[in-house]
Amino acid sequence: MATNTDHTIELPLAGVESEHCALIVDKGLATVPGIREHHVELNNHKAIFKADDEEAVAKAVTTIRGLGYDVETIRQTFPVTGMSCASCAGSTESMIKAQVGVVDAAVNFANSSVKVEYVPTVVTPEALKASVQSIGFDLMIEDSKEAKEALEDLHREKLRSLRQRTIWSVLLSVPLVIIGMFFMNMPHANYIMWALATPVVLLFGRQFFINAWKQARHRSANMDTLVALSTGIAYAFSVFNTLNPAFWHSRGLHAHVYFEAAAVVVTFILLGKLLEEGAKASTSSAIKKLMGLQPKTVTVVHEGGHMMEMPIEKVAVGDTLLVKPGEKVAVDGTVITGESYVDESMISGEPVPVAKKTGEKVFAGTINQKGSFQFQADKVGGETLLAQIIRAVQDAQGSKAPVQKLVDRIAGIFVPVVILIAVAAFIAWWVLGGENGLTQGLLALVTVLVIACPCALGLATPTAIMVGVGRGAEQGILIKDAEALEVAHKVNAIVLDKTGTITAGKPEVVDTLWLNDSQGHRNVLFGLESASEHPLAEAIVKSLQNTARPVAIERLESITGAGVRGVFEGKVYYAGTAKLLQESGITLPEAATAWSDRQRAEARTVIYFATAGQVLAVIAIADTIKPSSVAAVQRLRSLGIDVYLFTGDNQQTAAAVARQVGVEHFKGEALPQDKAAFVKELQQKGKTVAMVGDGINDSHALAQADVSIAMGKGSDIAMDVAKMTLISSDLERIPTALRLSRLTVRTIRQNLFWAFIYNLIGIPIAAGLLYPINGFLLNPMIAGAAMALSSVSVVANSLRLKWARL
Repeated sequence: MATNTDHTIELPLAGVESEHCALIVDKGLATVPGIREHHVELNNHKAIFKADDEEAVAKAVTTIRGLGYDVETIRQTFPVTGMSCASCAGSTESMIKAQVGVVDAAVNFANSSVKVEYVPTVVTPEALKASVQSIGFDLMIEDSKEAKEALEDLHREKLRSLRQRTIWSVLLSVPLVIIGMFFMNMPHANYIMWALATPVVLLFGRQFFINAWKQARHRSANMDTLVALSTGIAYAFSVFNTLNPAFWHSRGLHAHVYFEAAAVVVTFILLGKLLEEGAKASTSSAIKKLMGLQPKTVTVVHEGGHMMEMPIEKVAVGDTLLVKPGEKVAVDGTVITGESYVDESMISGEPVPVAKKTGEKVFAGTINQKGSFQFQADKVGGETLLAQIIRAVQDAQGSKAPVQKLVDRIAGIFVPVVILIAVAAFIAWWVLGGENGLTQGLLALVTVLVIACPCALGLATPTAIMVGVGRGAEQGILIKDAEALEVAHKVNAIVLDKTGTITAGKPEVVDTLWLNDSQGHRNVLFGLESASEHPLAEAIVKSLQNTARPVAIERLESITGAGVRGVFEGKVYYAGTAKLLQESGITLPEAATAWSDRQRAEARTVIYFATAGQVLAVIAIADTIKPSSVAAVQRLRSLGIDVYLFTGDNQQTAAAVARQVGVEHFKGEALPQDKAAFVKELQQKGKTVAMVGDGINDSHALAQADVSIAMGKGSDIAMDVAKMTLISSDLERIPTALRLSRLTVRTIRQNLFWAFIYNLIGIPIAAGLLYPINGFLLNPMIAGAAMALSSVSVVANSLRLKWARL
């Protein structure tokens, strides 16, 4: 759909910092079809142009990003109301995409939402809402607590109305079917059936006709169109035959009525929708559980010890909150008084309560056990870990798997194709069916329209993704999007970092060999390592904090993957690996080498402290292997996955750790770029690679991997790059995540298979394909039941993931 857009469009730019950059962007815009009169305003950081069609904005954004710059867009998820099938989702998506300023949009039929990326200077949520309303649906654009409550009330009212309409339809359809099957010859039978069918079709099923009309006005069609056409034709034909039976009698034919078929079809579809809504609600139970973890009120401790209960929305950063035994922690914070054990299983998946004392961090949604404590609020509202998890799960559940793109294309043409098949069946019966050809053709048309089910196709992928992502969250596995879940099932090689991944990530100095000990040297070592944020440096600082004081180091330089170098009182000092010393021309004495070899044989990391030409000390640091690491590696290998250990540590330590956890392939002294290069090498060999890490130095390799997995206790950069995050940092969650991916993909394939097979077999049978062979004709009522059950069966199959063994 292309419309002329003569108004000026402004795109806010990011990263365009010079005239040269502006020129590159301007030249890029010149290559975009449909754009004219373009220029870039460097000082205002925006591109201004006129476009011939609405797609030009999205193309311009893609072009600018392809040039290495960015356009400041907003990504938001809005609830959509009124959708009844996959075709509705397709209509909504195409309508939103047609709005000038929308970069991309993806509608998720399963959770009735749309994720939109748009340029705020060009289009507003209000404009998106108006566009969706024009085709009979609605967009909830408010994000306040009241708006969310109103949406929940709307959903509850919709479900209540659907339940009432279904019950009344069943009550009226039962006597209708009895009369139609057994008492057709009773006096005034047709008029009684007309009276019973009318409220079912025109009152309880009126929404089908209303939505079909709205779609028709926009030259579109969806499942409501199929239902309205089939039941409307059957009902109208029956009314005509009831009022004008002589029309058929004069031609020697019986005036058949199909009131029971029209009414029962509506009833079955309403019943199917009721079951479907209940099943769909179950697919998002993980989100509801997470949302239910946050208490509604909190106890705030004011100055002087005065306590007051207040709504959680009123809590501000810096407030002191009291948590009593059995209560939930309301926001993220730091314990300031008291001690207790806190159950963090709902967030981390770890069943053992965690001890909390002064200075320890606590998180929203966790449950206090026996003791009471007070803590200071550090993060509130949407900044808490729980809120971020909920947001991440919602985003992942709303995302589209790559396979869904094919399904969307099929759903987009499904309804028009079904209508053509139904009309073709009607004409064929009319022409070739003999004296009852018209009646049989009409029945075939109705049955084809009724049995076709685009909903099953539309629900096949998103319901499985919703359950899979939700199940992952319950296991302490945050999955970034549907694509990650789909790709993970192919993983056949996994690269593990050592520190913080296989090991606990809390290294401690266990032994030190001083070759030239003095207070001055200890102070220099303290100063060198204090400036580093590496876990090994922190361990050395911790071991020296009672025996040394830091001194000011000049020209401090951090050498990635090797150590640190700095100058004190004119002398250069080094703290790092043997390789760093060798590259700096420092020879290792035999005593240091022999001592180091003994330490490495025990899986300890060795750090050298030296100055020009002289080794001053050798420090042995141990990082305990996590209890779960051995079992995790065994499970990964049992899944047919090759496991590799890559670490910046020395080769001997890498070998010792690999031996202890059962990893055959390992490499030590690996720089960050080496990890990324190794991942790429595996990919070139045809492997689908998962990379697991927790530090900034792992982010390059994580970005290179097909599936990147970050440990939740690691750096924000690693978590931001990663496709999956293990909140608990438990390595056993990795095989669980990969098995979950395999089960989810298998469920998607099962759903799609049954949805396609159902339609491929059902539609030809409904058209009368078997009649020449064995005289079989499908009853429209049976077709209605089959259509209703097809969607329910797809959702029910997805729900099996909730109880699958991981």
